[in-house]
Amino acid sequence: MMTLKELVLKNRSCRRFWQGERIVPSLLRDWVDLARNSASARNAQPLKYILSTDEIFNAKIFGQLAWAGYFPDWDGPEEGERPSAYVVLLNDTAISKNYFCDDGIASQTILLGATEAGFGGCIIHAVNRTRLREILNLPEQFEIIQVIALGKPKEVVVLDEAKEGEIKYWRDENQVHHVPKRKLEEIILQEIVK
Repeated sequence: MMTLKELVLKNRSCRRFWQGERIVPSLLRDWVDLARNSASARNAQPLKYILSTDEIFNAKIFGQLAWAGYFPDWDGPEEGERPSAYVVLLNDTAISKNYFCDDGIASQTILLGATEAGFGGCIIHAVNRTRLREILNLPEQFEIIQVIALGKPKEVVVLDEAKEGEIKYWRDENQVHHVPKRKLEEIILQEIVK
């Protein structure tokens, strides 16, 4: 079993998958159940979820997503490399107009559950919400927050040390996806110790 540190380090945004490797619906439910049991601001629990493992419905969701801001000429994964599942995160505005940081907590929890099970994913906030709302036939009270794409990772993602503040992710000639991270010393402004 992986430690929390190992899970966090292995949990990278993956954008290319072995599309034929299915995720059974019960796993999606298990990962959402992890999120359900995580912290929620004011314990309001306004998040709702739509789960999809259906190939036809997945294709409809796929068409509403933008995949990698630093790769403007890339339209996302090709057929055969697309996610085999999606989780659409919604805010139920009948419960609360503000979901505070619940989406981040829930998304990270779902991705850690997926990573532990040998899968991976990517949180996508660049969504054509108007069109996806129509596809999902959502009542007005539900606000689309983001979509988590999930599947069996096909790409290798590695962490690099950010050099001179350069934090844009990139792919090398072998299509290894590099993610620069700032040094710990750069992000801790003060340590107040006794």
